[in-house]
Amino acid sequence: MNTIKTTTDKGTKTWALTILAIFNSLFSLNEAQAQTFHIPPQSLSGALNDYAEAANVQLSYPASHASGLRSSGIEGNYTPQRALQQLLDGTGLSAKQTANGTVTLVEQGGLVKVADTKQPELLSDDTTLPKVTVEADVEADPYDPTNTTDPYNKSYTASRTSTATKTDTPIMSTPFSVKTVTQQVLKDQQAVRIEKVMQNVSGVVRTSSIGSGVDSFNIRGFNNTSMYRNGVLFPSTFNSSGIGLKRDLADIQSIDVLKGPASILFGRTQPGGIVNITTKQPLATPYYSLGQQFGSFDFYRTTLDATGPLTKDGDLLYRFNLGYENSDSFEDFVYNDRVLVAPVLKWNISPQTQVIFELEYLHSNDQLQNGIPPITGSNRPAPVARGVSLGEAWSNEFTDDVLVGMNWSHAFNENWTLRHRFLADFLDQGGNPGSFALEDAQPNGTLRRAAAQIVGGPKADRYFNTVDLTGKFGTGPVKHTLMVGGDYYRTDESLVNQYCCPAISQTPAFNIFRPIHTNAPPANLIIPANAFGPLNWTTEWYGVYLQDQLELPFNLYALGGLRYDNATTRDNVAGKISNEDDKISPRGGLLWQPLEWLSVYGSYSENFGTSNGFKSGKPLPFEKAKQWESGLKTSFFDDRLTATFSYFELTKQNTSIPDPNDRPFGVIAAGELESHGVEFDVAGEILPGWQLIANYAYTPFAEITKGNALAFPPVGSRFANVPLHNGNLWSTYEFTTGQLQGFKLGAGINAVSQREGNPGNTWQIPGYALVNLMASYSLNIGKATTHFQLNVDNLLDHNYFSGTDDSTAYYGAPRTFMGTVRVEY
Repeated sequence: MNTIKTTTDKGTKTWALTILAIFNSLFSLNEAQAQTFHIPPQSLSGALNDYAEAANVQLSYPASHASGLRSSGIEGNYTPQRALQQLLDGTGLSAKQTANGTVTLVEQGGLVKVADTKQPELLSDDTTLPKVTVEADVEADPYDPTNTTDPYNKSYTASRTSTATKTDTPIMSTPFSVKTVTQQVLKDQQAVRIEKVMQNVSGVVRTSSIGSGVDSFNIRGFNNTSMYRNGVLFPSTFNSSGIGLKRDLADIQSIDVLKGPASILFGRTQPGGIVNITTKQPLATPYYSLGQQFGSFDFYRTTLDATGPLTKDGDLLYRFNLGYENSDSFEDFVYNDRVLVAPVLKWNISPQTQVIFELEYLHSNDQLQNGIPPITGSNRPAPVARGVSLGEAWSNEFTDDVLVGMNWSHAFNENWTLRHRFLADFLDQGGNPGSFALEDAQPNGTLRRAAAQIVGGPKADRYFNTVDLTGKFGTGPVKHTLMVGGDYYRTDESLVNQYCCPAISQTPAFNIFRPIHTNAPPANLIIPANAFGPLNWTTEWYGVYLQDQLELPFNLYALGGLRYDNATTRDNVAGKISNEDDKISPRGGLLWQPLEWLSVYGSYSENFGTSNGFKSGKPLPFEKAKQWESGLKTSFFDDRLTATFSYFELTKQNTSIPDPNDRPFGVIAAGELESHGVEFDVAGEILPGWQLIANYAYTPFAEITKGNALAFPPVGSRFANVPLHNGNLWSTYEFTTGQLQGFKLGAGINAVSQREGNPGNTWQIPGYALVNLMASYSLNIGKATTHFQLNVDNLLDHNYFSGTDDSTAYYGAPRTFMGTVRVEY
């Protein structure tokens, strides 16, 4: 059996990966012996392994030799010789054949003499590829930033992303600020909701909306309740009712945050940025994981992840994720019970054509958290004890969400690819009446509360289609990656009636310091006088876009694009279009990479957003925005440690804000808002086993610059929920050798400064700093690995408010323990 060897020439960075005997015979095959290859862009080590499988050879080698290198992959018919050359294109390596028949991968033209080889025998006729086994030490790189879909990958950073451009582009070549939170971060922090993940990204803070029952964030000063799922719009809330749900993380691989306006590629977005979740996809290598989490407040969560081929030829692949969660809360009456089922099927129809079918079902039964109002005349939330509920035990809601999707792609050749994505989402909610504060609490603690009930919904049927054609070509010294595409989005939202808002009468009056709860909602709730409905809305949105990425001489990269949008909102009850608008939005950026580890960039983009709410039965105007951004990017240790520094100026019109005269559901459009700030992110591996995430944002200006007809909020008011400072530090160290091998320790701190509690700036929520710890131990038993882990969040048990909904503030969790046992195979 032959052995792979590597050597280094003195004074020259030259290494050789020797694939003895195999390539000698492969190179001797003529053009008539071409075969079909389908190898996607990935790490070089992964591409070479896929090549060996496609060429019917068994290949193993020390993966450290290809560490940090990436292959662009191959699609189509190639001879084995041409296929190998194509795989190595852009890696800085090339294949050289020595006189004795050895094939060597070299850098900078250096050749290394290795062991003599012998011509292997063919297994059958001359059209059959040889099968040779090569033996060497094989160990997958556990911290490879180019292979983040590997379930065993431990990297805290990713070197490439498609979120910023819809093409697989190195982050160092992208003139925008984009951050990827990898699967290992989710595991180490035991994140079960996206709100916890977002603390790892600069300029993003949690807000609270709808009883803290939806995923709601503030990015660069602007609230965002919509997300993207594999690049497809996936709103968290209904426009008409404002009710939604929080996503589950059981089937999520990683989460990207692209800062600034991104509507040119993604349609209706918030200008602060987009959150794009990447779900777990089928893998060719079997993988199974079963986990059990248990924690404070009777928290229990079970997850299952399984993937692999369904057929011997690997044409059919599957992935199945299951999650079940049941928990109480530190707050009275609050609980959660949910189940997620998410199967995915991938069909490799041919090396050029693939299709993915997916289904996701999420059921959630919740009693939501209740906020704490301020005391009239006070500038702080009322001093109510943490854990005391100002709601009622009879209030709850359930959600059933069914998602079906299909994605397919076809590569015409190695340069041109057509992609189509379709997503349909059917969401149905119901439950018992909810209770809420009608106004601020009185100094003696009395609080007027009311109840609301939605009947016959809300329901939402949402459909999204997008198609794009991507091509690579050259014009002289300039390399182009051109994309042209279009998308169509439609949502049908309805509810039979919404009843609001009779006061909850009780004697004595409800007091926030000595709450006495009722046994049932008001008897006069479901009466015609309180009815608002029926409501039935259809929103349609279509757009077409063009984008060109240019790779210029002297390490210059440019990006330019245009998008046309047309949006309409129809009141189906009245039978008329209630809102219609269109817009052309540009986007451009320039990046210079003077050194391998340094990039300097600047960009400009505009945004055409959705209508976020209704006033007097009519939708608010569509939101519009623009942004200037500039910054620096660095990358060290083969992309294992990356950092981004950015400065931005962002302006937005027609922002939806709460109406102070129509609590709790009324909204109005503000005039014009501006935010300016600087952000810093760093993530990755400092030393073997030592990983770090750190971020900081400074937002000195986030104010109303032009008023609306109501002169509310006043010009000069600071945005609610936007801190002057916020930052996060998280670091782990894994012992890889010695008696402590398998142990990992981690610690972090998350800090947010004071924030305004409402648009009028009449009260604030104080800042906080939370200390978090983790410890884990991994044990290999045969082919299985068992992980034991314990996390402690808010170690010092700090009293703090996580965010506001502009009328009440929401307590964050006290000291919380979370344990897990997970088996991987």
